[in-house]
Amino acid sequence: MPATPLSTLKGVGPALAKKLGKLGLSCVEDLLFLLPLRYEDRTQLVKIGALAAGARCLVAGEVLLSEVAFRGRRNLLVRIGDGSGQLTLRFFHFSGQQQAQFQPGAQLTCFGEVRRGSSGFEMIHPEYRILRRGRDAATDESLTPVYPSTEGVQQGRLRYLTDQALAAMDERPPEELLPAAVTAKLGMPSLADAIRYLHRPPPGAAVGELQEGRHPCRQRLAFEELLAHFLSLRSLRAMAETESAPALTGGRERVDEFVAGLPFALTGAQRRVVGDILRDLERPHPMMRLIQGDVGSGKTVVAAIACLKAIACGVQAAIMAPTEILAEQHWRSFAGWFRPLGIEPAWLSGSRKAAARREALKAIADGSAGLVVGTHALFQEGVAFERLALVVIDEQHRFGVHQRMALRDKGVGDNGHPHQLVMTATPIPRTLAMAAYADLDTSVIDELPPGRQPVTTIAVPDTRRAEIVERVRAVVASGRQAYWVCPLIEESDVLDYQAAEKSYAMLSEALPDLRVGLVHGRMRPAEKDQGMQAFKEGLIQVLVATTVIEVGVDVPNASLMIVENAERMGLSQLHQLRGRVGRGATRSHCVLLYKGPLGRIAKERLAVLRDTNDGFVVAQRDLELRGPGELLGTRQTGLPDYRVADLVRDAELMPQVRLTAESLRREAPGQAAAIVRRWLGDAAHYGKV
Repeated sequence: MPATPLSTLKGVGPALAKKLGKLGLSCVEDLLFLLPLRYEDRTQLVKIGALAAGARCLVAGEVLLSEVAFRGRRNLLVRIGDGSGQLTLRFFHFSGQQQAQFQPGAQLTCFGEVRRGSSGFEMIHPEYRILRRGRDAATDESLTPVYPSTEGVQQGRLRYLTDQALAAMDERPPEELLPAAVTAKLGMPSLADAIRYLHRPPPGAAVGELQEGRHPCRQRLAFEELLAHFLSLRSLRAMAETESAPALTGGRERVDEFVAGLPFALTGAQRRVVGDILRDLERPHPMMRLIQGDVGSGKTVVAAIACLKAIACGVQAAIMAPTEILAEQHWRSFAGWFRPLGIEPAWLSGSRKAAARREALKAIADGSAGLVVGTHALFQEGVAFERLALVVIDEQHRFGVHQRMALRDKGVGDNGHPHQLVMTATPIPRTLAMAAYADLDTSVIDELPPGRQPVTTIAVPDTRRAEIVERVRAVVASGRQAYWVCPLIEESDVLDYQAAEKSYAMLSEALPDLRVGLVHGRMRPAEKDQGMQAFKEGLIQVLVATTVIEVGVDVPNASLMIVENAERMGLSQLHQLRGRVGRGATRSHCVLLYKGPLGRIAKERLAVLRDTNDGFVVAQRDLELRGPGELLGTRQTGLPDYRVADLVRDAELMPQVRLTAESLRREAPGQAAAIVRRWLGDAAHYGKV
């Protein structure tokens, strides 16, 4: 269906069109995909004598009594009956004209939620209709939809507009773009039938299935939407295959020498992923590869090998990290590996002093800096690379698409586009990765280095804080170190978190014979750097920190992690924090301090961490408990919101989505493009902008 302006609908002027725009509605067809949040059943009258508290239903009755009462505030009370029982209607806001409608003997229907009141069941501010004399109570022919709304747009107006959109659809039904074999296999209706059913379900429809998204009509729309996104990402991938990139065919000998000189042997998984990357870099098309690896699996050294190969071929590599503390950590690691090879990495961040920044910018621009490590400062104006050929992005889900593409564009030149390597320590369940990263090749480092001990995790109420402090004392006495992590820096009246500064003061007083340090995000970089380095060198025995130490910090001697207010954090974040310990040969422990009583989800979250150290299991449960937006950081990544589909609920559709996409791209590319246009419109290439 071609886009039809909203102004063609009755009652839609510029002011209403602007309000509808806040709901993401820009044309008549958008109304068809604004699906109800829930449904109300006004298709049948319920006898007053059969009412139950909490039910939302339609009743009819005669006005028996109407009065204004003053019970703390002015109330209009209307008593109605239908022969089976009586019900009170309560209004707090009413006019004299409205009060006059409720004359004894008047007949009416009303819809609302049934509550227990002081004199039996009542409805507060129900929707109602006064019936003309001799007119029977009317019921609706379909369930009543309740739509997402915005200020100034009432439900009645939305129903009126969707009625018009549905009528227009009946005159010009949408083209069936899914292969008939697919809809038959999945038992799905046509698109037009599915849309009509979802907006106006008949009496007796399975409301639970509709609202939970399990109904075949909802699945029909979800499938096509998932397919549109998948096809869009695959088209980005195909486009990359047609673009040129420098073929980095040399440097293998230098890579082999580097690997042989490492103080540890690469795991089988690391060697496999390195092989994937080196083959990609030698092709004349941009590498677009995602590396997934659990905390401690050794992604950084794999990235170092990729960068070394690029530098050995006479081009530049850049590594972008989301935080200064992680960028500094990478800079130190790479400097330690590369300085003996005569390579001095440049470091660029927003906080660098003017002179150091000018020096770094000059080295980047003239190519003398073969490797550049930094934060988002790397893609800002004024940063010019001499020959950028490889972009490595760590913790990629923390960057927006625009940020990643801005850095990539710094490398576009005569030799084409730079290769891209993105890494994440947040394992992504397969079905979610299939939906979100269809434009990337994926490599998984699914093996931990030998000697890594699984971390024993326990959950403890904060009423036992004194015991945990003594546990810290014992760990330090044995020659080890401990982290004590808090969500906030200072105390807050709003959030009842244990603040880092308060914990630092408490531990300093309770453990006067120990060296306690503090690191948080508001410190100046030099202070933060000094504190982290002191902890790494053992000068600090207990480090109190905010979640700035969530990623990238490597202190093998630390064997105890305490996390305050663990019930407030997501599973993946807790798993990342836990990964800061267990990096040495000694068995390590993680204590999750929580403030009771715990809710159901918080209990489940903490139980998962007690039961497993497997990051993929943790990620799957995090996905189920919090949704893909939290796990992937949808707001940051620029991944579009789905209008109908839900990546958790509809994950089982993804294998068939992929098969259908491959078939359409091969046999009906025009149909594939039409599906993308229907659902994404001008945003079809969101990953490329």
